Amino acid sequence: MDGFDRLPDSLILIVFNSISDIKALIRCRSVSKRFSSLVPQTESLSLKVDCVISPESDSDSLFTFFKSLLKSIHDLFNPDTKPTARNQTQNSPARILSQFHRIRDLQIELPAGDLKLEKGAVIKWRAEFGKSLKSCVILGFRRAANPEGNSAGAEIDFTGGLKTRVVWTISALIAASARHYLLNDVVKEHSEMERLVLVDREGEGTVAMEKEGLRECREESRVAARGGEWEEDGRRTVVPCVRMRMRHEQRVQLKNGVWIEDVTLVVVRPCSVGGDGEDAELALGAFGGGIDGEAVQVLLKNKSYLLEMNSF
Repeated sequence: MDGFDRLPDSLILIVFNSISDIKALIRCRSVSKRFSSLVPQTESLSLKVDCVISPESDSDSLFTFFKSLLKSIHDLFNPDTKPTARNQTQNSPARILSQFHRIRDLQIELPAGDLKLEKGAVIKWRAEFGKSLKSCVILGFRRAANPEGNSAGAEIDFTGGLKTRVVWTISALIAASARHYLLNDVVKEHSEMERLVLVDREGEGTVAMEKEGLRECREESRVAARGGEWEEDGRRTVVPCVRMRMRHEQRVQLKNGVWIEDVTLVVVRPCSVGGDGEDAELALGAFGGGIDGEAVQVLLKNKSYLLEMNSF
């Protein structure tokens, strides 16, 4: 009898939960029959996705769809894709996770962000979902072309750059809704899950679903299975009518001396949610630290502009 044979199952599961990486855990299954039976009981998992293959073709990836969808706002109003059944493929997150039966906390990491905008532009976002969008916080800016310049006293051109900021916002919402669609099968098949986060290695965007949101999503799936209508458009979840509170600063100097331009903070909530809530709580919760948090704190002091957008 070796040392591991003396350890209780509960202690080994604590070790597996600490490892969390799915690829490492799957390799652990080959160690022994005991490990093979315990690994599927791991509750805290992290899945790094290298590529997701679509059901239609071995060469087309879901991420290619994301990127083509975001090339222009024209694609939003004139989609050129045909809805397809959500067949699980060998490389899909749902298929990989089918080996685990007690998932409570799951983080999935995509290989790259979805937004490919103009050179020098940086957009970061965090979206909370249930059966549909609950909130989204978007931070966008450009790296200053003239770091030594000083625009103190310059008039802020809000109207002139409004179109760009709206494009940034819509692009982030499309990316968030596409990622949420990707998670539906995972949510439906793991009823014990209490937290689900989808991120990317570039740190661009985050989709988060907490316990109540996961419950809503499962209930919506059951309604759709009984003949109800699931709110989706092609390969993304429909974004409801939303209220967007936007703040802008022409130039901001960070504590490290770096200047950023056209700094924009947008807090998005569904129109069905009464009141505007507390922007600071949502924004700082999404970007609480580092240079992003520093920029958010500056923008929260500025005047906000309220826009509304129909469902799309």
